[in-house]
Amino acid sequence: MRLHTAIAITAIALTPAAALAQTATERGAVDGAVTGGAVGGPVGAVVGGTVGAAVGTAVDIPGAVISSVLGLNRPSVVYERQIVVGEPLPSQIEYYEVPGHAEYRYTVINNRRYIVEPRSRRVVRVIE
Repeated sequence: MRLHTAIAITAIALTPAAALAQTATERGAVDGAVTGGAVGGPVGAVVGGTVGAAVGTAVDIPGAVISSVLGLNRPSVVYERQIVVGEPLPSQIEYYEVPGHAEYRYTVINNRRYIVEPRSRRVVRVIE
């Protein structure tokens, strides 16, 4: 019992520091865990965190791409299902080239911006 309490206190104490210095891997793990937890409960959170971390490791989006996407205005598409980092977008969702960064695409779904890998249509980052 004491070990569980010590682990919980350590996790709570380190949370603000982790939030300030997130790499793509860490951000992917967090996004994946949150999405997985919402969809599949605790087991979904574990699986989502693992997949998100793997996606984050593979893709580190340059700040210029993120800044560019935040400055662009495209209409938001309403989509009923959950969009998951690492999963491909449905074919009916349109995405757009990021100006000056032809290797990236983006879309706006339910008023959230997503960076997309164009060949696979896989979501690689949620822009908050």
